[in-house]
Amino acid sequence: MPETALDTEPSVRTEAGQGRDMAVDALRAFAILGVVLGHWLVTAFVADGSGADLRVTSPLRTMPELAPISWLLQTLAVFFFVGGYAAAKGLRPGEPWGPRLRRRLARFARPLPVLAAAWIPAAAALSRAGFSADGVRTVVELVLSPLWFLAVYVVLTALTPVIAAVWNRLGLWGAALLVAATAAVDVGRFVLDTPGWTGWATVFTAWLVPFYLGVGWAGGALGSRRAGRVLLGGGGAAAALLILFAGYPASMVGVPGAEVSNLSPPTLAAVAFGLAQVGLALLLHGPLTRWTRRPRVRSAIAGANRSAMTIFLWHQTALLAVTTGTLLAFGGLPGLHTAPDRPAWIAERLPWLAVCAGALAAIWILVRGFERPRRPARDANHTAHTSAVPDISPRVR
Repeated sequence: MPETALDTEPSVRTEAGQGRDMAVDALRAFAILGVVLGHWLVTAFVADGSGADLRVTSPLRTMPELAPISWLLQTLAVFFFVGGYAAAKGLRPGEPWGPRLRRRLARFARPLPVLAAAWIPAAAALSRAGFSADGVRTVVELVLSPLWFLAVYVVLTALTPVIAAVWNRLGLWGAALLVAATAAVDVGRFVLDTPGWTGWATVFTAWLVPFYLGVGWAGGALGSRRAGRVLLGGGGAAAALLILFAGYPASMVGVPGAEVSNLSPPTLAAVAFGLAQVGLALLLHGPLTRWTRRPRVRSAIAGANRSAMTIFLWHQTALLAVTTGTLLAFGGLPGLHTAPDRPAWIAERLPWLAVCAGALAAIWILVRGFERPRRPARDANHTAHTSAVPDISPRVR
């Protein structure tokens, strides 16, 4: 089964050591789905009086009671957890660090020039259509905002040999130290009034926690259901206490205009919530293993993972294509260009998700070839020949 762009090395192996662990691929696919739906649901655009510009807001700002939605759709910890697991499984004994880093960077960087090439003329077209400089900048920033994830992910995967060595020496104490480091940064930000830039250290310490635990999982740790229950219960309880008694926001995604965000930069509450997500992922691994034995499920999960980078990089473009295109063609439309200030907005928004999905599917058809390198003709012919019969059996590596 082909590797994915967000899983640049062989995935987790099954108990028999023979095939790809489809449950891990399912976790990654659900994490991607959470990111996409999260952005499409909580990113709202309000058209200004001229009908040719957009202001970004969020239903979480006007309807804070919707914060539990962010608990379902903020799945970044699962990304890093599965990423750490796959990266550790993909370590090759004796492989030099330089070639390994170049191989990873090439696979991550390959689709990026295509995104840039598409948005340079798109930004110019929006400007010519009457969008202000601020409006164009807002749109471009939304497209580029997911790239911070790739930057952190690339750094952590490049450091996997070091992280694995630390795990072998410290085990779970290493995760405890990372949590403590994040807590110390938060104390500096919120209690000691340290400079604001110091908070960005948690971009590394916070997301390293699930990645580090994923590396440990690859080494055989955290295999019991008890570990999953402790992480889910402990992380969830800690997140709740921090929200209720320490003043952390209830939303696990950023809210425009909010004084504090749990993601920019990540806070101790986000780390606690991420630990709960890791625990849930561990508990779901067994049921997902059974579920993914179904041929149709395996095929769907494999397709989602093959297109992981395309979906991740272009889902905001799909949303903005629908939003700006309909605004220019028809003017403001309910649920797409209206203020999310009433519950009815949610019902108005939901049908647009299908339109965005169609736009993303069209983009996928156009750009999917850039996600992976072109294979030699002999390999392509072999794939075409063998793909006549679906291969759902464990693959020997």
